[in-house]
Amino acid sequence: MSPAELWQGVDQFNRGDYYACHDTLEAIWMDAIAQQKPFYQGILQIAVGFYHLRNHNWRGAAILLGEGSHRLGPFEPAHSGIDVVDLVDQAQAWLMALQTAGPEGVQAVAAQLSSATEATTDVTAEPVNLPPPQIRASQPRPNQSTN
Repeated sequence: MSPAELWQGVDQFNRGDYYACHDTLEAIWMDAIAQQKPFYQGILQIAVGFYHLRNHNWRGAAILLGEGSHRLGPFEPAHSGIDVVDLVDQAQAWLMALQTAGPEGVQAVAAQLSSATEATTDVTAEPVNLPPPQIRASQPRPNQSTN
């Protein structure tokens, strides 16, 4: 059974509250057994990557999306009720968009992530057509109906 705090972190991530997600998962990560630490660290690195993206920090976003994806690889296809393959695929898609845009196009990529429309001065940037990242359950969440 997954800890309630994990699902709290998932909900925070899915609302785009990446900093709170980091704080929640960091507390779990610090108390986790050695074999579980990379799982929690991978998710929180992806969350912080999106936090950096939202703040137009191209380098921080690219590094953490890549490191988090790599750290989660051993936990594919699913772990602790989380669809790890889907999360890694999403992080990799955003990372590819960042790499394609380069540092000068980070605002265009970040605008896709933001709930508010951000003006960008880079009119040459290609639009990014990625849905907001979401952590999905690999099975029904504890205490959740299957209907």
